[in-house]
Amino acid sequence: MKSVLLYVNDDSGLDARYQAALDLTRALEGHLHCLRPNPYRPQMAFDGVTGMSVMYDISKYAQEADTLLKAEIEKRLAGEDVPWDYQEANAEAARGLSRNSALTDLMVLSSCSGVKDNTLPLGILGDVIFNTNVPVVVQPDSVQKFEAAGPVVVAWNGSFESGNALRATVPLLKLASDVHIVVVEEDKDHDLPPLDASEYLSRHGIKSKIHDLAADRSSVQAVLLSTVDTLKASYMVMGAYGHSRAREFLFGGVTRSLFQDCPVPLVVAH
Repeated sequence: MKSVLLYVNDDSGLDARYQAALDLTRALEGHLHCLRPNPYRPQMAFDGVTGMSVMYDISKYAQEADTLLKAEIEKRLAGEDVPWDYQEANAEAARGLSRNSALTDLMVLSSCSGVKDNTLPLGILGDVIFNTNVPVVVQPDSVQKFEAAGPVVVAWNGSFESGNALRATVPLLKLASDVHIVVVEEDKDHDLPPLDASEYLSRHGIKSKIHDLAADRSSVQAVLLSTVDTLKASYMVMGAYGHSRAREFLFGGVTRSLFQDCPVPLVVAH
């Protein structure tokens, strides 16, 4: 896990994403790849009457904003101690990130904890997670750090997605001070028992503790958030979208709820 991809966009979550990506790159002794996807690259489009192009004006404005953003990021990175590069892509955010993820080990995006009623982060997260095999760090806007050496909660429900997330984050989990596998019991059997997860980690030299908790009248996400607080976890690992995205969007789900409410970074995989 050496290549960290940072989503560059001038939004409320940029500072948090930037700092988290730096912390991760340092901890992993890797390379930071900054990607600015933008569908409004300069192009000519005439309306056939006046010869004026509204699209061209938008593209020109977007290019000017991109130039300023690039200069700002490059100025900040010039004083950092990590190797990096900066690239622009002529594509909307999710598509550009997905297309450029083939040689990436970890991607840093924002959660939906910023501006209320803003569905854009959720849409980007959903598209990227479903269309790549790269684990994604979902960073809250209010958390401008990623403590790779702190305690970690692994949310385990015995699913295929949980297994993917655990396997993908082994390099990170090796850096953690403590690894807690947290199972919130529901009325169903686990396809992959938590002991299997613990044994898998042990083969990589990672010690873990299993916490088997009951939801009672609380929701699964409420129990997970309470456990994160109790164990002072620096971040949480989980499988994302165990149900279809449409079902989670309409009826809610653990993934969607945690994308909005989790106070620590999430590292997720589908």
